[in-house]
Amino acid sequence: MTGRASPAKAAVGDKPVFTYIAGLPQPQREIAEAIDKLAARTLPRLERSVKWGMAYYGVGEGWCFSSGGFAGHVKLMFINGVTLLDPVPPVTPVGMGKATRGVEIATRAELDEDLIATWMRQIASVQGIGGTRR
Repeated sequence: MTGRASPAKAAVGDKPVFTYIAGLPQPQREIAEAIDKLAARTLPRLERSVKWGMAYYGVGEGWCFSSGGFAGHVKLMFINGVTLLDPVPPVTPVGMGKATRGVEIATRAELDEDLIATWMRQIASVQGIGGTRR
């Protein structure tokens, strides 16, 4: 793992995301699996894709958030999180736009499922976040 997103090829659907997650080393795999399961429980109409070397998640039009394994942590990033989420997540990821906010999770124990589920519901309630899917 490096400080960059993986070279996973872009593909829409559950299977490419599950394959991407399965290819992560531990502890990133365990964290990414927990995020994916939390998203599926929280957002019944969840759709998945691999884009830019990370797992992307959406409901309706557009992608809402992404999860990617990096050296030492998993980044969970919410598109337009600075304006749409309360409380606003603390991390401004490099190269994802000024409005994107997220968290960096180094261990499974750091995953605050209640807070993250709240953010998932908040971000998914706004139609079209992330633009039209491509």
